[in-house]
Amino acid sequence: AMLRLRLLTWDVKDTLLRLRQPVGLSYAAEARAQGLQVQPEALGRSFREVYGAQSRRFPNYGHGQGLSSRQWWLDVVKQSFRLSGVQDEAALTKLAEKLYRDYCSPHTWELLPGAADTLSRCRQLGFCMGVVSNFDSRLEAILSQCQLRQHFQFVLTSEAAGFAKPDRRIFEQALRLGGARPEQAAHIGDDYSRDYRAARAAGMHSFLLRAAEHGQEPPVPPEHLLPTLGHLLARIEK
Repeated sequence: AMLRLRLLTWDVKDTLLRLRQPVGLSYAAEARAQGLQVQPEALGRSFREVYGAQSRRFPNYGHGQGLSSRQWWLDVVKQSFRLSGVQDEAALTKLAEKLYRDYCSPHTWELLPGAADTLSRCRQLGFCMGVVSNFDSRLEAILSQCQLRQHFQFVLTSEAAGFAKPDRRIFEQALRLGGARPEQAAHIGDDYSRDYRAARAAGMHSFLLRAAEHGQEPPVPPEHLLPTLGHLLARIEK
């Protein structure tokens, strides 16, 4: 059946852009540059633990809890190093501020295969396009530096929206920004619950970027799965 789509909304991390190296490695490299020896594996574990705890305590970068997203991230970085044995507060502050800036830089991110080409083709086909991402305010700069910003009419982060996926209200804001009804819109992302299922719950179409079936999740119809971004055009041009 023909999908009468006007609006395509996009997740960013692990859909269009991914980190060039794991967090533990980049944190350890920065520590080394400042004369500190920290094991990347230990840092990676500490980061996952701290990030999880901070996300539960202060969801969506502390939105509405009196925290700026910058402070949220500085705390995560410092606490990750503390858990990995770094105690020097001056060093922690320096590391946190440097890494907060580094994660805004194009050297930290790389495009997923097919990202630039697929976005260009979708724009040529006349779709309105926007970003819907659980991200902080650095996302605009990251997209610009990675030469992707020009493809999008709007960039909606969870920090700006005040709601994070899977909350349907972030999708409703995106639909208003894109001037589309839910059935005229499709969301593309890599996360089953936050992207695929959440967009469908808001009445939109959605496609899941996924190399293979994930055993623990309910099956997704094959026509909704994208083994690569390049598969999207065949799904929406029908």
